[in-house]
Amino acid sequence: MINHALIEGMTRDDFDDLPTSIVSMDNVQVVPANHFFELHEILDKELGPGFSVRIGQQMKMEDYGVLGLSWKTCSWAGEIFERSERYFKLLSNTYFFRVEKDIGISRVFLNREAYRRGMELSNEATLSATIVVLRAITESDISPVEVSFKHAAPEKLDDYIKAFNCPILFSQPQNYIAYKTEDLEMRTAKADVSINRFLIERVEEETRGIELNANKIIYDVENLIRDALPSGIPGVEQIGQIMGMSRRTLTRRLSENGLTFRDLIKRIQEEVSKELLKNPERSIAEIAFETGFSEQSAFSRAFKNWTNQSPVEFRKNQ
Repeated sequence: MINHALIEGMTRDDFDDLPTSIVSMDNVQVVPANHFFELHEILDKELGPGFSVRIGQQMKMEDYGVLGLSWKTCSWAGEIFERSERYFKLLSNTYFFRVEKDIGISRVFLNREAYRRGMELSNEATLSATIVVLRAITESDISPVEVSFKHAAPEKLDDYIKAFNCPILFSQPQNYIAYKTEDLEMRTAKADVSINRFLIERVEEETRGIELNANKIIYDVENLIRDALPSGIPGVEQIGQIMGMSRRTLTRRLSENGLTFRDLIKRIQEEVSKELLKNPERSIAEIAFETGFSEQSAFSRAFKNWTNQSPVEFRKNQ
């Protein structure tokens, strides 16, 4: 936010009185929410209506840390909101998304009661950034069909119209951004590459009358589990459906090689976590979520069971 404000003409001296100094910002993981909302209010006053929307348009998936990394592996556009329910605690504890899907239109509600102006501005930035993220993961020009805010309209709407390019409602009962349901069900670019590659291989194998052996099945299941972990631990039904097998058939084929689905989950979690722990720039919390755990403490316990070392001890020994 400050970097963009500097681009728009403010100077570093304008931020001398911030509770969290500019100098210290590179070395802190989080700031108190009220400091964040206060900054929104300062920038809105200095740079005029629409700064919050403009800053939302500047966001990139990388700016969201592990949450942004997880979005890149979503299978369909709307899945980012399901992942946000799980990951947003890494970024903020002040709000969450809820999706109401209808046949034609789906509304993504932003549940956060604004008790000050800075929260209203943050809501604007969040919904503005949603547009950028959805376009990035789908590599399309996917656009909303309606946006709704609980607070009153600003004096100027130019930036809002440019960013949202759809009807914008103010003084409404809920904050939400609405999309065509079919757009939120759009496949993402990365998921298509991963899953389509697998399905094409299967079609070719069946065309040639090749019976998949147990080793090939294990290899495919492991790769699909690895892709799915950022969304949480996948179920055997989910993986079986992608592979064109029933739960019973997939379970039987794995057992032919003396394995269970849970065995493979643990194996992949251990392999992925060890690989990620070798990178000192990745936090333990990020690694926990990327390996399917909703809590860092649960990941640490599991890792200790696998290796007889804590994640911190393992990292130190590398």
